[in-house]
Amino acid sequence: MSQHTKLPDNMENQSAVVFRNVGQLYFSQTRVECHYSLTSDHQWSNKDWIGIFEMGWTSLKKYYTYTWAVVPEGYTEGASVNCCVLFHACYLPRPGTVEYQFVYVDKMGHVCTRSRPFTFNAPKPLEELETLKEEQDEELLLVIPRAQLLQSRLEECLKKQMDLERGLEEAKQEADDERNKSRRLKMEWENEREAMKEEMTELRENLRHTCDMLEKMEGKHQDARCSQESLTSQRSKLMADKTECEQRIKDLEDEVKGLTERKEEGKVELERKVERLKKMSSQMKHNEEKRKTLQVEVDAGLAEVRGLQERLEASEHVNECLRRELRELSTHQAHTHTELHQARLQVAQLSLQLSEENLVLREERASWALEREANKQAAEAANKKIQELSCEVQRKEDWLQEERVEREKLEVELGRERDQQRVLLSEANQELQELKASLRKVQTEREEQQLQTQDKMMWAGPPAEEQKQRRPPELIHPVLSELTDSPMW
Repeated sequence: MSQHTKLPDNMENQSAVVFRNVGQLYFSQTRVECHYSLTSDHQWSNKDWIGIFEMGWTSLKKYYTYTWAVVPEGYTEGASVNCCVLFHACYLPRPGTVEYQFVYVDKMGHVCTRSRPFTFNAPKPLEELETLKEEQDEELLLVIPRAQLLQSRLEECLKKQMDLERGLEEAKQEADDERNKSRRLKMEWENEREAMKEEMTELRENLRHTCDMLEKMEGKHQDARCSQESLTSQRSKLMADKTECEQRIKDLEDEVKGLTERKEEGKVELERKVERLKKMSSQMKHNEEKRKTLQVEVDAGLAEVRGLQERLEASEHVNECLRRELRELSTHQAHTHTELHQARLQVAQLSLQLSEENLVLREERASWALEREANKQAAEAANKKIQELSCEVQRKEDWLQEERVEREKLEVELGRERDQQRVLLSEANQELQELKASLRKVQTEREEQQLQTQDKMMWAGPPAEEQKQRRPPELIHPVLSELTDSPMW
């Protein structure tokens, strides 16, 4: 430390270390506390020291006294901290007019900072004494120097200041945490709002799509009478599709045996779907019946009744066949997880469509109510026999319409089942090709190994133990051999 020299003023780092609460006057008879702060720019070392120098000093050797710069426990390098060191009374200068200052020196001998000047004086005997009462004995009086009293009060004030600074730092930390929390909550709220916007957009698109489908269904309803003539050809096509579907379902039964436990759930969902379809068809039938009550004349009604009776018998036969096919398909539908998933999606879409259709039907019911009132006034003048024949004709048409709707739904379901089975079959074929490829690779490696073994056996026979432990080539991969011999492929 005696070899250190003073550096020029322009090389002192005034921002790294700062002296705090430096007084203008100190007493030599009491200890002196030196308070200072270390910033994050200062790299503290246990060899840093603080000296008391006389003003005008020219070398670090001319210190009057010094002490090592200490830091509080738990100090981490690069952190800002408030520190304090003590200069004992026995090492302090004598009272006088000479000015001194604190100087902080680091381990490299560089001056980090200097304090303002101060002097040391002695307290006056009478003016600088204070009288205090002993806390334990109120009759006992103590006479102490005012400097000591002020020093003790200064220590108390400094402790309170440190507590307040610590509380302020904790409050700042809590405020930062609250700001971060509010920022995080705001981001989550923004994400939820965006998700809700996307969901609303998707619902609007679904509503628009449902409206388009309703318009298409109304167009199909207007062309219903024309499509009755092609019922026989469509039935034959449906039977052919049914035969093909049954064949494909039989091919996939070996793969979907593990999903039989969901059979009941699929049946319940399918029955619920059929009930909803029946409700929708009954509502359409009721509305159509009221709207077309007085549109058929008596002679045309009689002729159409005879024709519709014949068609009704044929449609009842077709309806029975279709219902039987639907029951058979429902027994097989629960065997595949993919089909159940598609059925649930269809039920969800159908429920949405039914809700939208109910709204449309309610609106149409209001308009049809007005038409019904007008038709009711005209119907009062008609004959009772005409009304009975017209109702009978309309009832037959409604039955045909219901059967036609069920047939269209069955066609859609059969088409989806065919697509799903085609996908499952392609995936199964792909897995079979991969297994065959791996089997061929294993067989090729085994043949190469056998050839190498035969080449070695030409020169020297294998030991007896190795011959006993060797496995036959045909038992290397029994799982692959079973897969290739499976009748499913």
